[in-house]
Amino acid sequence: MRILIAYDGSDFAVAALEDLKRAGLGDEAEVLVMSVADVFVPGPLNDVRDNGFPTYVPESVKRAHARARDQLEQAEVLAGRATDQIKSMFPKWRVSYHAEADSPAWALIRRADEWKSDLIVMGARGLSVFGGRLILGSISQRVLYEARCSVRIARGPGKRTDRPVRILIGVDNSSDSKAAVEAVCNRNWPRGTEIGLLAVVDTVMPITTNPSEPAEMKWIEVWDENDWDEVRALFEPSAQQLRSAGLHAGILVRRGNPADQILEEADNWGADCIFVGARGLRGVDRLLLGSVSSAVSARAPCSVEIVRPQK
Repeated sequence: MRILIAYDGSDFAVAALEDLKRAGLGDEAEVLVMSVADVFVPGPLNDVRDNGFPTYVPESVKRAHARARDQLEQAEVLAGRATDQIKSMFPKWRVSYHAEADSPAWALIRRADEWKSDLIVMGARGLSVFGGRLILGSISQRVLYEARCSVRIARGPGKRTDRPVRILIGVDNSSDSKAAVEAVCNRNWPRGTEIGLLAVVDTVMPITTNPSEPAEMKWIEVWDENDWDEVRALFEPSAQQLRSAGLHAGILVRRGNPADQILEEADNWGADCIFVGARGLRGVDRLLLGSVSSAVSARAPCSVEIVRPQK
C-alpha cells in the first residue's frame, strides 16, 4: 500500500500521525511524507550579464528568494521529523520524505498521481508551511475533490484508546460504498475491532443500480421500521464479508438526512473513524459541496476516510 502523508508541523498534523496507529494499516507499507512551502519562487538570480557587467537585482527579489529558500528548508526539516516519528511507530514501513515550494493542494494532488498513491492522509486543519489554515473548504476540500485515490482526514485518537477500534461504514449499496467495505476488510485491525454498517433510509431503498433490471425491481418500500428487516437483509452479505475477515460487524438502520445520521451515530457510538464512499447511488464523478461525503468529512467528530474504488 502506498500512503502519501501531508505534514505541516501543526498539532493537527501530529495528531494525524498518532491516528495511523488505529487505521489498520498493518506492518507493510510504502510511505511518502510531504511538506509544502506555500511560497512563490522567483526566477533564478543571474549575477553576470552576457557583456560581463553585474546584473542589478532588486532587494525585493533577493528577499523573495531568501524567504522561499528558508520556507523550503523549514518544510524539509518538518518532513524529516515526521519521517523519524513514523519509522519509530512502524519499523517495517519504508518511509521517505519530500519537500517543495508550491500551492499545497495541487502539489499534493499532483504528487499522489505521479507516485500512484493508494491513500492520502491529512490533518483536519493546520498551520505553518502549508500557509494559513489547512481547513476543510480550502486545501483539504480541494484534495478531496480532485484526488484520484482514497483520502483520510485524520483527527487523532480523541476517544479512549484502551478499547477496541470502532469503525462506522456508511452504506447505500453503491459501488463506492461496497469499496469502503472492501477497504475495511483489507486492513489489519486489532482483535476485537467493531464495525457498524449504517444504512440511512427515506421512504424507499435502492436494491440495485443494474440498468438491465426492471425499475420496479430496483427499490423496496421502507416507510416504517417494520420494513427494515428487508434493509438489513440487503446489507447482510457485506456484514458477513466483514465477519469473515475476523471483525465484529452489525447492521444499523436509521431514517433521516444521511450525513446528519452518520455524524450523530458516529458521535453516540464513539466511532474512531467513519468510512464512506466518495459518491453514492445519486452521486457524480466528483464530490460535490454539500454531498454526504463532503459534509461528513467536514463535520465528523472523528477521522473520516473517503474511499474511491481502485482502478
